[in-house]
Amino acid sequence: MHVVAPTPKSQRRRELRARRREIAAGRDVAADDTALAREALALVGRLGLGPGSVVLCYESIAGEPPTAAVNAALTGAGLRVLVPDTLADLDLDWHDLADPAATRLGLDAVGLADLVLSPGLAVDTTGTRLGQGGGCYDKALPRRRPGVPVVTMLHPGEVVGADEEPLPREAFDQPVDAVLTADGLTDLGLSDLG
Repeated sequence: MHVVAPTPKSQRRRELRARRREIAAGRDVAADDTALAREALALVGRLGLGPGSVVLCYESIAGEPPTAAVNAALTGAGLRVLVPDTLADLDLDWHDLADPAATRLGLDAVGLADLVLSPGLAVDTTGTRLGQGGGCYDKALPRRRPGVPVVTMLHPGEVVGADEEPLPREAFDQPVDAVLTADGLTDLGLSDLG
């Protein structure tokens, strides 16, 4: 029987998923939801976004930093929130959160975004983001307009520090500009965030 050795990414994902389970178990989801909403509103204010601006976000699943209050706060502030639908080829289509029954907006809806709030398992100080392994955001993000910031939402403690082993990065991996947690924004200094 031939055993395939794990790739650096798959091995690191296993480690980060275990760390996430541990971190998430100790978090107060309701408090994090409220804090992330406050931090997201501060970020859109810092970027000068307002009513009519488009934010790509997502609908969190168990264990991820919660996005229900984030999405509600952004929508309540007059921003248009688009969330992804994962396609069979692991690319992302988008729909308007305020009208989920509406027609999907297509792959190129990423080009409407003024800000992208992405999921992830971890981000390091070079902006390398490690997600769940489908490459969905790495396929979608090149379709955004130049200069549109990508901010990954994580739990506190999921940023890989400069003193730790950096995350594995491949040519197709799309870097992120910052990390948003319930504790605030970590600007990685890779772009101008206002």
